[in-house]
This record gives sequence, structure tokens and C-alpha cells, in this order.
Amino acid sequence: MAGITRRNFAKMLAGAVVLPALAPVMSRSALAATKEFKVALLLPGTISDGGWNTLAYQGLQSLKKSGIKVAWSESVPQAQMEQSIRGYADDGYNLIIGHSFEYGAAFTEIAPDYPDTDFFASTFKPAEAAPKNVEYINLAYIQAAYAAGALAALISDKGKAVGFVGGGDNPTQQGMMRAFILGAEKTRSGIKGLGVVTGDYGNAAKGREAATAMITNGADVIWHAADVTGLGALQGAIAANVKAIGCYTDQKEVSPSHIACSFKQNLDWVVEQVGSAAAGHAFKGGEEWSPSVAKAWSVIYGSTSHNASLVSDGAWQAFQKIWQQLDTGALSATA
Repeated sequence: MAGITRRNFAKMLAGAVVLPALAPVMSRSALAATKEFKVALLLPGTISDGGWNTLAYQGLQSLKKSGIKVAWSESVPQAQMEQSIRGYADDGYNLIIGHSFEYGAAFTEIAPDYPDTDFFASTFKPAEAAPKNVEYINLAYIQAAYAAGALAALISDKGKAVGFVGGGDNPTQQGMMRAFILGAEKTRSGIKGLGVVTGDYGNAAKGREAATAMITNGADVIWHAADVTGLGALQGAIAANVKAIGCYTDQKEVSPSHIACSFKQNLDWVVEQVGSAAAGHAFKGGEEWSPSVAKAWSVIYGSTSHNASLVSDGAWQAFQKIWQQLDTGALSATA
């Protein structure tokens, strides 16, 4: 497993991404009329990673098909972020999307120098006041993680434990782990939620090791939020012949007989919506966009919602009630 690369990971997921059936802010004919509108996307990784970067890139390509001029930069190191941002702004790009949490702080510093340019950071709004031309987003990570924990508990055969494998050691991943554990333990009495944040998004061996350790401790369902590290977690579940739940993209094809479903993050939709809003002069700078969990995420298994051989009708119905309550805010995903 140590030899798995992001590119190989992407190949395993090729063709698996499903776009959500949600209407864009502008019609495609209206977008086509704004041919001079330009959008730049700055990515922390490669467009072939099969997850976070791939999905954003796909959203950018949808904007391109609508007649908007697009450009992107892959694997932008933090040391070159300011140069890249200013370069696109100086070249007259109307909207610059920074697709990682580091851009929240970077845009706060740089955006005031370009008041006629819109900036969108794929991260939470900082505590301090935001520039009027920068928009942020809350991608409902905590609600999705709670839902995944609830579903894992519902489909556990032994009812002893379920496990989460995280990637980078940051507040979002730590929060997702806590929400997964809470969702599992509140949904099914007596079950134990386990979790490991590995500190790495790109190490399949670490993911497999973490999953195997939790399986040894009784977990019979594994969920991850860790890209290539998460693929290793899925492989650990497959090797132990336990159920697994995918994340970020539709991971059915990793092992159709072990994957119960996947929580797909609708980053493609997010990029398309932001680009459409900016092109239509509806950009909401200075604010944090908070789409509900059912808009920010889709629960899918190929062309359907779940693997009926691993998820009983009763479990799915119970999960749907929890999902709806999280979506409306009737159920809190935090203790």
C-alpha cells in the first residue's frame, strides 16, 4: 500500500464523480453572454488527486463550458501564494478562488489592494472582520461527519465499535472525528466510536494501519476523510472483510462488495455556484456562505444512494431521518 500515489488513487476513482442536480445561480445562456469574465483557481494539490482538487477543477471546467474564461495553478506552495494571487489579480481576473484554508488569511491581507476583484476562500470566515470583496464558506463538515457516524452505527453488524480515519492534524479533522464519534454513540446505544487523525492526507500505509488497529479493537465499519490516506483505510477494511464508507468522491469502485456508500463533497457545485454568482454580480463579499449539509454533500453509491446488500431498509430509513434533521438544523452535530 505504501506505493499508492495520488495519481493512482485518481485512476481508481475515474468516472465515479456524480454532479448534484442543483440549479446554478445563472442560466448557461446568461453565463455565455459574459465572455470576458475570468475566473482563476489556486489549488494546494494536483487536479488528478481524485478528491479535493479534482472536484474543484471539475467545477471550473463547468464554468469554462458556460463561456467563462478560466485559469488554474496546481500545487501552489504557501511561499508562492501571494505572488500567484497578485499575478492573477494584476492580469485582470474577476474572481480568484483559493482552494485551501491558507487562503483565508492570504486574501484578508491582499484583497483590499484589489477592490474590483472578488476573492473566494474554501475555508471558514476568520473571527475578524472580512474584506468586503472576500467570501468564505462553511462546508458542513461537522454535520456530514455526524451523519457518517450515525450511518456507520446503524449498519454495524456486531454493534461493538465503528472507526474514523482522519488526514491532516487540523481543527476541521479533529472536529470531524469528534462529530463522527458523537453521531455513532448517540444513534446506537452501547456502540463505541473510535477515531485516529493520522496527520497525513497522502500516506495510504498510515491509513491502513489506523483502520486495522481500530478493527482489532472491534470496529466493523470504517469511514475516512483523508484522501489517499483514506484509500489505505478502505483497503484495511477490505482486507479485514468489514464494511466501509467512502468520502469526498464516489468510492464504490474501490470495492463494490465492501463500500456501503460514499459521502461525496459537492466541491464542483460550490465552484460553479461561486463563479456564477460573481459573473451575475451576486457575489456576497464579507460573508460566510453556509450551504446545508444536503447541498454541500451527497450520499451516493454509483447511480443510486447506497449498497442495499450492506445497508438494510430499516437502517437507511433511520439514517434518512437523521440526515433530514441535520439538514434543517433540527439536530445538532455537536455535544
